[in-house]
Amino acid sequence: MGPIIPKRIAIDCRYLSSRPSGIGEMVRALADHLPGLAPDMEFLLLRHPDRPARTRSAQNVREVVVPASPNGPATLWWLPRVVDLSGVDLFHATANILPAGLPMPTVTTVHDIMWLTAPRLCNPRLYGLIERAFYGHGMRRALRRSSAIVTVSEATRNAIAEFDPEAAHKVRVALSGVSETFRAVTVEPRQLVRLGLNPARRFVLVVGQSAPYKNHEGALRGFHAGLGGDEDVDLVFVQRRGPGAARLLALADELGLMGRVQVFGAVAPDELVMLYSAAAALLHPSLCEGFGNPLAEAMACGCPVVTSDRSAMPEVTGEAALHVDPNDPRAIGEALCKVLYDPTCAKRLRERGLIRGAELDWRRFALHNLVVYREVLGLG
Repeated sequence: MGPIIPKRIAIDCRYLSSRPSGIGEMVRALADHLPGLAPDMEFLLLRHPDRPARTRSAQNVREVVVPASPNGPATLWWLPRVVDLSGVDLFHATANILPAGLPMPTVTTVHDIMWLTAPRLCNPRLYGLIERAFYGHGMRRALRRSSAIVTVSEATRNAIAEFDPEAAHKVRVALSGVSETFRAVTVEPRQLVRLGLNPARRFVLVVGQSAPYKNHEGALRGFHAGLGGDEDVDLVFVQRRGPGAARLLALADELGLMGRVQVFGAVAPDELVMLYSAAAALLHPSLCEGFGNPLAEAMACGCPVVTSDRSAMPEVTGEAALHVDPNDPRAIGEALCKVLYDPTCAKRLRERGLIRGAELDWRRFALHNLVVYREVLGLG
């Protein structure tokens, strides 16, 4: 009997790059935990070219730099020509789309299917038509041809089952986690001043990219409905991507809130932890989410959460948030008032949020993915 040859798993880690993203955090968790959880396997990690350092140092890990975008044409149609995948027993596509021409079994992580069900919530501009065709093609291939599909919430699994009932039996759920870097910290006034905030004023925080589904204009209208008359409370946006700042500030001026609304671009990770820890509440009235990383991050930092009553948001937050209709500014405003003016409510949400945040564990997430790998490979 010859030696046992370990199974080789290729994982697309290219979302782990200089630009922060929720998918990048998920990929980091896989790279951090899987080699230790599966010493009997070998892992080939596809690395982004702008990431000079190795993603993971371990005996059973090899990395290869792939000079192509993780969500570009070369990935979707020609990946086997761009990178040598010979000897790979299973390929894990981590960002919604499944590359063509992969001869081995595949697992695709599908975070959400908004490009299939509500593309205008992703990008309503002209270029969004191109993105709709691109992502629609890649996601339909993922639903049709993946050996297994991993979603980051039950909400996405249900959405897939409704959109494509034939794919439902292939879907497994691995609820996302939250990094240990997100924790409650003591914030010094000078730290807030350095960011341009007045430490004497309370603020509500909104975090997320500038996309229609994030409903940032709805957040602003809800803030106005509930706290517009309280001159001692501000609204702070951290928009990780997009040109939405000008529109938000114009709407703030129209609503009489100019001077009380600030819009930051991407901030450093330690600054984001500080903002969560200092905020009176996180407002996250998204219209749809596959998971919603800011929810987990805020809870882990002890920040009370007001979020939507639909999609993955109730699933992620449980009883650690107030859930509202994201299309109802009055309901959003009333929930914000409850958090800011009722110390008992705020304390309860902080305590429950810390417990819920601790439950969202990346190691457990990686283990669930490993179970799927073994299932697909017939390893029990």
